[in-house]
Amino acid sequence: MIKIHGTLSIPLREVEYVFGTSSGPGGQHANKVETKVTLRFCVTGSMSLNTSQQNKICEKLSTRINKEGVLRVSSSRFRSQKANRNAVIEKFAALLRDALKIQKPRKKSRISRMQKQKRLEQKKKRSETKRFRAKVQPSK
Repeated sequence: MIKIHGTLSIPLREVEYVFGTSSGPGGQHANKVETKVTLRFCVTGSMSLNTSQQNKICEKLSTRINKEGVLRVSSSRFRSQKANRNAVIEKFAALLRDALKIQKPRKKSRISRMQKQKRLEQKKKRSETKRFRAKVQPSK
């Protein structure tokens, strides 16, 4: 089970791992050993998520989900497959946690009259300073 938060956890049978060779430096080791781990999770076909959770995840992570509804998360940071598998699980859990987080509605706030007045006075003062720096135009 992959624990997302208190009440939600994803069973391991719903995720699929794909292994491949990592890109970047590493010489022969990187070229011959499949250490990169890609986790695939079908959001739309998941039995552990309800429809509202599925919709929320699809909306928030739309750039990571393909047309079939499969979320792909990969990791190739470490040189061992086991470490990359643990990293990809952690990354996957964090993505779902952030996507399912309930955001508080923004409270509208107003700037006080005194703050507005101070800002305008500062603008006038700055404008005056710049005006005095300017070259004086000869009057005709």
